[in-house]
Amino acid sequence: MNERPTTVYQAIGGAPTMEKLVNAFYDRVEQNAVLRPLFPPAFDEVRERQYWFLTQLFGGPRLYQENRGQPMLRARHLPFPITEKHAQAWLSCMYEAMVEAEIIGPAREAMLERLTMTAYHMVNTEIHTEP
Repeated sequence: MNERPTTVYQAIGGAPTMEKLVNAFYDRVEQNAVLRPLFPPAFDEVRERQYWFLTQLFGGPRLYQENRGQPMLRARHLPFPITEKHAQAWLSCMYEAMVEAEIIGPAREAMLERLTMTAYHMVNTEIHTEP
């Protein structure tokens, strides 16, 4: 008897797909002029933390909590000036990474919905323009 996936993490294929997603995402961030300045020179640690976080967020093992405690995303991101433009760029890179990782259908929709809320929750800076 085949069991239906009960989590998004299971629906996308678990760890191998999540790893493909995170790698494809950071390949894009590295080339993104809006996002690149927010990140450290090397992506090894942020890649690993993102993998832990996304795995946990979408119903996989609680890797983030086991390794770093509660996510507290907003507090952890407050030191960085994050605008709506950053949130949009982040989501664009994530969407393209999902396509590359072959995440499709309801799983992709569910992930994008949740990540859109998360991305805009991180916004902590408004860009003021001259009148």
